[in-house]
Amino acid sequence: MKSLFKLTILAAIVTVLFFAISVQAQTIPAKAWRLGLGIETGVPTGVATLGATFTLGGTARLQYGISNNFALTLTTGGYHFFPKKNPVTGNRYQSYGEIPVKIGFKEFFAKSIYLGGEIGTASEKLESGWGPTRLDLSPALGYANQHWDFAVHYENFSRHGEDSFGLVNLRVAYGFAL
Repeated sequence: MKSLFKLTILAAIVTVLFFAISVQAQTIPAKAWRLGLGIETGVPTGVATLGATFTLGGTARLQYGISNNFALTLTTGGYHFFPKKNPVTGNRYQSYGEIPVKIGFKEFFAKSIYLGGEIGTASEKLESGWGPTRLDLSPALGYANQHWDFAVHYENFSRHGEDSFGLVNLRVAYGFAL
């Protein structure tokens, strides 16, 4: 599990560095809308590591440029946690997913490199129905150009009185102006 996490982080860093060297600076056009459609993969964290091996998801992010370097975002989509086998019974744990709805920001602090942050809720989807809704907090570090957006982000799902869990994901998205 630690090797997969390190490989994911290394791939994200190499991708960001490769594109930062070869592409011109990206700014967010002020008063402009963009839509990004992304795929994400990574590893679970916290108590999710007990029953899941990796995550895979898809997200859509609507972005509005407040200035040339700062944007507000609205993100939704879904993350699937792929289950492990229970070592005692030999059966796999229950499959589940999280469906987030978050608002946030992206701020470019260097050439094409940004920090992001989002807050919202995530509803749990179980094989047997719906689970609880949790607070979803997500910081990110990314690289974006005119069409592509690469980011490493951490999602934390928490609920009062329960153990929190989350994921560390690499997001690759294609974006376009609306």
